[in-house]
Amino acid sequence: MTDQRVAGVWHQIKGMALEQWGKLTEDDLKQLEGHAEQLAGKLQERYGWARDEAERQAREFRNRMNWDQEDEDQEGGDQPAPNR
Repeated sequence: MTDQRVAGVWHQIKGMALEQWGKLTEDDLKQLEGHAEQLAGKLQERYGWARDEAERQAREFRNRMNWDQEDEDQEGGDQPAPNR
């Protein structure tokens, strides 16, 4: 995926997140770029939700947007096979 395509996808994710959770700020979303796993914490911080609710909403959003940590981990290319 080209840098331009990645930037376009991230722009779409940010827009959808702002639409769904208006209390998130641009700065919050800058901090989340490349860190999908931190979304639940930001939702807890901004909305005062219980951990379970924040994690549920974050998981549903990441699934819907196809935004997950595994994709970010593979950003650098193939991982070497473990030694056996």
